[in-house]
Amino acid sequence: MQESQVRSIRNRRLRWTAIPLALVTTLALAGCTQEQLQGWLPGNPNTTNHTSSIIGLWVTSWIVLLVVGVITWGLIIWAAVVYRRRKGQTGLPVQLRYNLPIEIFYTIVPLILVLGFFAFTARDQAQIEEPTKNPDVQIEVFGKRWAWDFNYVTDNAYSAGVQADFNPDGTINTDNLPVLVLPVDKSVEIKIQSRDVIHSFWIVDFLYKKDMIPGKSNYMYFTPTEIGTYQGKCAELCGEYHSLMLFTVKVVSEDDYKAYIAERKAGGFEGQIGEEYNVNQNLPGNGSDNSEG
Repeated sequence: MQESQVRSIRNRRLRWTAIPLALVTTLALAGCTQEQLQGWLPGNPNTTNHTSSIIGLWVTSWIVLLVVGVITWGLIIWAAVVYRRRKGQTGLPVQLRYNLPIEIFYTIVPLILVLGFFAFTARDQAQIEEPTKNPDVQIEVFGKRWAWDFNYVTDNAYSAGVQADFNPDGTINTDNLPVLVLPVDKSVEIKIQSRDVIHSFWIVDFLYKKDMIPGKSNYMYFTPTEIGTYQGKCAELCGEYHSLMLFTVKVVSEDDYKAYIAERKAGGFEGQIGEEYNVNQNLPGNGSDNSEG
């Protein structure tokens, strides 16, 4: 059998192999679950006014990177197969010093990808970090080893949290975790501070977290848009019981939120629990710096 006939048979086999593979891939993608479509991120696009854009940025980035990876691996495998040493061949293949079009291609394309990722990330991050003018609810959060204090600044109430503990079977007792209550569809400003070391305020399903630096105030702005209970935790290793620095977020109706605030005040938790409980009392600007100048 001539070599041209052998190649023709091989090409036909490859085509008949590629067609069912493409069909299977298409069907698999069409049957993706919602979890897969949002890149296995927790929550859903409706959790806050920002989660949709965060999921979109994440998933789009992975799709682009997957396409780049498939093309790259395809070219590597193609080159390894087509230009492999055949039986009976001797010597070195033809050596090329450079190929200007290819070099321009693999310089320009990565540059475009990097600039694109940067541009879309900067756009979404600027939108997320944009301060909300006249927020409906202002809350102050203090991170402390290993719990949380919440000040409802707008409503002049507070909640002081304690560290999580264990059930008799060794699981974490979630019944007594600090609880942050938020009204649904109301704009929220959260002022984030630390009482001791560096922590990180993270509401998992909100897909955003912010570091808590001693002596510095950071801010988060968002609008919770779906009623539910969400898990929160410290996302910065902060000591022995870091894993127990947990809290719960409850997004409730406006009436339920007002009822919670009234309950706090009736229970004696009116006012604010402030910086007087901070462990670091020698930070610059608080009048306790004893360094000699």
